[in-house]
Amino acid sequence: MTHFDQRRGVFEGQFAHQEELEFKAIARRNKWLGLWAAHKLGLSHNQAEDYAASLVAADVSHMPEPDLFAKIRADFDAAGVHQSDHQIHRTMDELLAKARHEIRQSG
Repeated sequence: MTHFDQRRGVFEGQFAHQEELEFKAIARRNKWLGLWAAHKLGLSHNQAEDYAASLVAADVSHMPEPDLFAKIRADFDAAGVHQSDHQIHRTMDELLAKARHEIRQSG
């Protein structure tokens, strides 16, 4: 094995590790986002857990972030929850930053 092959293996390993951490952070963010949205929607504890789990499952099925936003926006609109697009996006961003921080701290 050449030095180049060894370096490539190291970089591929680092990339895979970073992707795994990002996946975990997004799943954690989606759970928190689901709980936040469920609270705004006035859902019971069990309903909130189910709602949050559905957002985590959506990520596992690779739901694009714009679709995740659209789901929350539609759910808020259907329930008459007054929350601006900006606030939803800001909450998504803040929760992702918090999740990334926690993942880095624990890893």
